[in-house]
Amino acid sequence: MKNKDEFNKIEDSNKKTDFKRKKNYKKKEDSNSKEDLGNIIEGRNAVVEALKKDRTIENILINSSSVGHSMNVIYALAKEKKIVIKEVDKQKLNSISETGNHQGVIAIVNSYEYSSVEEILNHAEEKGEKPFIIILDEIEDPHNFGSIIRTAEIVGVHGIIIPKRRNVAVTPTVHRTSVGAVEHMKIAKVTNINATIDELKEKGIWIYGADIKGEAYCHETNMDGAIALVIGSEGRGISRLTLKKCDVLVKIPMVGKINSLNASVAGGILMYEVLRQKLNSGKK
Repeated sequence: MKNKDEFNKIEDSNKKTDFKRKKNYKKKEDSNSKEDLGNIIEGRNAVVEALKKDRTIENILINSSSVGHSMNVIYALAKEKKIVIKEVDKQKLNSISETGNHQGVIAIVNSYEYSSVEEILNHAEEKGEKPFIIILDEIEDPHNFGSIIRTAEIVGVHGIIIPKRRNVAVTPTVHRTSVGAVEHMKIAKVTNINATIDELKEKGIWIYGADIKGEAYCHETNMDGAIALVIGSEGRGISRLTLKKCDVLVKIPMVGKINSLNASVAGGILMYEVLRQKLNSGKK
């Protein structure tokens, strides 16, 4: 009888240990998920002030049942600044909240300091080089974005331009994937990619789009000059209107049975082709 009681005690102890391990593991998973969100601002007044001060806000999470004047202000300011609002349940906000007092609203912000397109162009001028710019058209995967930044920094890109909406921002995952390259790369967020392309054209910059149906292979196309290279999203490629804005569409030689490449891989191949041409012409 004694042995049986001792066995039960040991079994109960093991169960408690397993439960603690599972609980700690879940906490660790939740912690990692929260980290990927970047920094957060909680509470109605705090979010309103952040919106008024033009703080870089990626999106705002709001409990759909939250009401009141301050919530109306948040909706109005977010609409004015074209910031995405996502309606979520209270449980979701509770799982993200660090203060336990979110008041039905949490803004996801990012501490990364974005540059302007003008700053990118000035950077090239200061180095005495013709602008070499990457334009990302709705890249959604942070790992792809981080890899593109890493390659861009290595090959001497002066800056990357991304749209404010429907494109992954500089998140902790992007930081990690770029292996620190993000700290050395100027990244500009713009409201309208197509309007920005028009502005670049006015400054004498040629726009090259990466497209599987391009009229010429990248190694047969002269890309040695002031250029901006457009890389499309992982699944859809470059959007239809942006394709029309490109001066030249280039493609990558492919002889395998799979006829598509990961966005970061395709971008890497094209960026290195631009660098190769610049090195061959002695302009780098």
